[in-house]
Amino acid sequence: MHFTKLRLAGFKSFVDPTEVVIEPGLTGVVGPNGCGKSNLVEALRWVMGETSAKQMRGGGMDDVIFGGTTSRPKRNLAEVSLVVANEDRRAPAQFNDSEELEIIRRIERERGSHYRVNGREVRARDVQLLFADAATGARSAGLVSQGKIGSIVQAKASDRRALLEEAANIRGLHTRRHEAELRLKGAELNLERLDDVLKALEGQRQALRRQAKQAQRYRALSEQIRRAESIVLHRRWTATMAEREVAGRAVTAAGDRVALAAEAAAKASTAQAESAAALPELRQIEAAAAAELQRFSLARGELDAEERRIATARSEAETRLRQIADDAERERALLEEAAVTLARLTAERDTLTAAGEGEAEAQEASQAALTRINRAAEEAEEAVHKATEAIAVADARRAALERQIRQSADRIARLERQQAEMADRRADLARQAVPAADREAASRAVTAAEAAVAEAETAVPAAREAHEAAKLADNQARAALRAIDSTVAALEAEADGLRRLLVQKQDKSAPIVDQVTVTPGWEAALGAALGDDLEAPGLADAAADTATGWRALPALPDDGGVAGRDRAARRAGGGAGGPRPPAGPHRRRRRPGRRPRRPARACRPAPAS
Repeated sequence: MHFTKLRLAGFKSFVDPTEVVIEPGLTGVVGPNGCGKSNLVEALRWVMGETSAKQMRGGGMDDVIFGGTTSRPKRNLAEVSLVVANEDRRAPAQFNDSEELEIIRRIERERGSHYRVNGREVRARDVQLLFADAATGARSAGLVSQGKIGSIVQAKASDRRALLEEAANIRGLHTRRHEAELRLKGAELNLERLDDVLKALEGQRQALRRQAKQAQRYRALSEQIRRAESIVLHRRWTATMAEREVAGRAVTAAGDRVALAAEAAAKASTAQAESAAALPELRQIEAAAAAELQRFSLARGELDAEERRIATARSEAETRLRQIADDAERERALLEEAAVTLARLTAERDTLTAAGEGEAEAQEASQAALTRINRAAEEAEEAVHKATEAIAVADARRAALERQIRQSADRIARLERQQAEMADRRADLARQAVPAADREAASRAVTAAEAAVAEAETAVPAAREAHEAAKLADNQARAALRAIDSTVAALEAEADGLRRLLVQKQDKSAPIVDQVTVTPGWEAALGAALGDDLEAPGLADAAADTATGWRALPALPDDGGVAGRDRAARRAGGGAGGPRPPAGPHRRRRRPGRRPRRPARACRPAPAS
């Protein structure tokens, strides 16, 4: 058997279709490490029926498919084709009809592989037997790999025997013998299984024989039972006919008795009708007597209940009178407190207005005016705090007044309902026979309740007026608070302007931002890092130490190395971020209590992206 051609597609590193022609003689493949020489040998083993992924240097048989690289995707299919010359016709009989055999093995990812010989699908066993007859195969000693010679030298006697069998070209016979032995073992197992089946069938046959005997006996017994049942049914029919004749005679006698009973029932019905005609009059007399008795009992119960209700209403009216008096006193006290609070808020508003006018006049001065403005701002904040407290107190009192108004309205509605109920009761008492003393007591209770309702209605307008006054005072206080907030904001803005004016008076130099050139794109970073310090001016060397601004420091010593050249380049403006501002700025001191300004977004417009 002579290999003539090897074709690979998608097998390991051979992603593109590759064809290797094997000419007669010695054919060699030369190349550096990693070029795929070992992959060719593994392709031969794989197409000849190798089933171990470990022998293919992989964890699974799918590893023989190209796994992809950074520039090429992985494949889902691999195919190896081996063309073998068969002029001497030594192949198995099923493949001997052609002078050239093409063995193809194809594998799909996660679906397994299959074999084809000259386009016809065959088993892996057939391919392995084909190469075994030619004294070769996937595990043949003719395929020498790294470490193979050493393993042959150190091989055991059994391994050397396999090598000699392969050299003698009897490996295929051993393979066929092994396959025949497997078939014989399978046949023996089938025979043993057949014996077991025969034994089971024999047992079933014995059971069926017993069942057949039982069925014959059952049929005989069933015939006897049917005959006996026929005789019994005939006897029952005869007896039933005799009983029928006896029952007919009994029915005739019963009909005669029914006629006599119907005549007696007619006479009894006539007597019942006569008695029923006299019964309604007696029932009417009895119903009239029972109704009279029930009416008297209900009247007595209503009188007793009315007496108890009048006593309860009297005590409730007295309790309500006391509660109404207490509520009126408490509402008068709340009105007085609201008036005092309103006067105090008015005085505070006048004080705040006067303080604001004084602050407006004091803004014309320079540093002294700035100090007075700060003091006025603190006083305004304190006044705002007081006004806020006053507003909170007014809100609480307004809520209390609203709650009291709702309670008074509920009491008035409840008293009105009670008044209507007492009027109804008084009308009921007038219709009924009630002693004169009870009528006078009820009248006094009703009069007292009406007086209490009138007092409550009189107190409601005063409470409502107090509520409106508190609401008006609340609105005025909130307006004053908003005016104070606007005044404080104006004072802060003017204070910032005065501070900037004072800084400009101290030093007329231009800000450092006008002297700095920034590489486009770094403006936002410089503005975020330095913030307000970009507005400080550049100072001369002779300036005082207390002056605020940027001052140039002496140059750092240059060591002549890379670090020194880098520092010199940055000082000269050649750094990655552009020229840096003078080192060592003296930061301006902020006045205590001043809110810090947010950092500037950028010292110059950022380039358009």
